[in-house]
Amino acid sequence: MAEESKVSIASLILVPALITLAVTILRLEGELHHWSAVGFNRAAGGGGALVGISWLPIIFGPYFALKLAGAGDGPAKMGKAVAYVLLGLVVFILGGFLLFSTFSHPSNLTLIAFPVMLIAAVIPRIGWRSLGNTLIAYAFAARIPVLIVMYLAMRGNGGAGWGTHYDAVAPMFAQAPLATKFFNEAFLPQMFMWIGYTVILGSLLGVVVAAAARRRSGAAPIAA
Repeated sequence: MAEESKVSIASLILVPALITLAVTILRLEGELHHWSAVGFNRAAGGGGALVGISWLPIIFGPYFALKLAGAGDGPAKMGKAVAYVLLGLVVFILGGFLLFSTFSHPSNLTLIAFPVMLIAAVIPRIGWRSLGNTLIAYAFAARIPVLIVMYLAMRGNGGAGWGTHYDAVAPMFAQAPLATKFFNEAFLPQMFMWIGYTVILGSLLGVVVAAAARRRSGAAPIAA
């Protein structure tokens, strides 16, 4: 039977969560002051901007994995951990395909896509429970502040918004009430899609780095 986690999740994610919050604040400041679009893209979605929290799982996934493994809280079987991360990746990609193939004409399938991507976040936990739990906690700690910023941005200037990617919405929601815009453009993506993205990316890179470290050291696994 697997042991309980030897590392406090709260203490492990505290500094990464604060760093992530600082990046969110910097991103907002840059967009409000119209800094370079290369770093602070104000278009809907804000994709590709150099300053953003979507890059951080690349760093924090391996960081969490190495910390947990170093504390004897690695996966019982690295192959199993890899397999479940890959399964989660497949499920997330399927959910993403379903979302983007129906987004221009939203339907019940569009709404189904979001839970599918969230379910994907839980799958890696089967192979490495402590890493999965840590990344899920970090993902919510990272995205809840963004959700709050998006709400404030969408209702700012009497509903006209702040002119940032946090309040930019798809044309179909441009004239929609605040509640509709917030639910479709903020709550669903942040609490479902981006949670799945953060956990899957962080797990994938974390498992790869931990496997490489284990191979070099020849250390034996202790916990799942």
